[in-house]
Amino acid sequence: MTEGRASPGPSAALAIVSAFLWATYFFFVLAMTPGTAPSALATYPFLIGGAMYVAWAAYWGHGRVVLQLFREGSAWFRVGLITVMQLSVLASTYLAGAVDTSLLSLLGDAAVTPLLAMIVLREGRHRARSPEFVGGLVLAVFGATLTIVAGGGATSFRGWALLIAPLVPVTVGLFYILSAREGQHRPSSAVVGQSTLAGGFLCLLLAGILPGGWHGLLLTAPKPIVLMIGVAATTFFIAPVLYFRAVARSGIVLPALFQVLIPIFALLLSAVLLHLIPTPLGLLGIPIAVVGGFFAYRGAQAPAPPAGPEEALLTEGGALAPDAPGDPPESTPPDVTQTL
Repeated sequence: MTEGRASPGPSAALAIVSAFLWATYFFFVLAMTPGTAPSALATYPFLIGGAMYVAWAAYWGHGRVVLQLFREGSAWFRVGLITVMQLSVLASTYLAGAVDTSLLSLLGDAAVTPLLAMIVLREGRHRARSPEFVGGLVLAVFGATLTIVAGGGATSFRGWALLIAPLVPVTVGLFYILSAREGQHRPSSAVVGQSTLAGGFLCLLLAGILPGGWHGLLLTAPKPIVLMIGVAATTFFIAPVLYFRAVARSGIVLPALFQVLIPIFALLLSAVLLHLIPTPLGLLGIPIAVVGGFFAYRGAQAPAPPAGPEEALLTEGGALAPDAPGDPPESTPPDVTQTL
């Protein structure tokens, strides 16, 4: 599909909702801590969310693609990435806190992913020449960073947290860009579903060396069981479905950009759920990030130069393949209900 095939508004809305759902992950984790072993928090959301994702793929007739991916080395590389990503996010949440970890995810989503899209997928390279896009991206990252630093959160990155911190943005960016590249040829539900479910199996095998061990996998109280299902459904299934649906409509750069809102949502949820109020300087970072996101969003709509026939599949037309059988006509946008 081309970038002009569908209005960017729905794609932006899907990306914003996915950002909010991903921001809730940290608070699900904190709500289950203490009392739930890290081995369980690393394993069960993967397994439950992966099972939901694979069931979704099978519903649209892509179960065979999922099975094929289990036999491919490149798919298992993505499994390794998503596993390291999730273990790093979980460890950073414990060590550095929810908002600080969301900032690291922001750097992966809003900075690493668009840059990799331009380099690896050759998608949206014309945006690098757009002052609105570049300036807006800088403002968005600066605003989010200001919010965290002003609250003193940057001081928490020391010791093991300092070692873990770089893994979060790097693995986030690599996983989503490689998934998007694979999604140019295969349905996103099969690609991400296989990675998520296999990541759950891998965490199950690693549970013995994770804090809590095998014994920590035993859940008996109803509260952690309900919360475990909730975090699996929202952040391991619904959020990525919406995100990759946005990618399918507009390419990976624009949805990745809106993940700048994750630390903002995390900050607001901290204030509401944990009664942690940011400093005045921290509050100033919120509108800066939002204004930056707005200008970057406008800059992302800069028209691309005409692509040659050999480049057509590697530019904005190289978005994720629809999940439903058959592509819609070129002149009409895809029906979201038929392509999720």
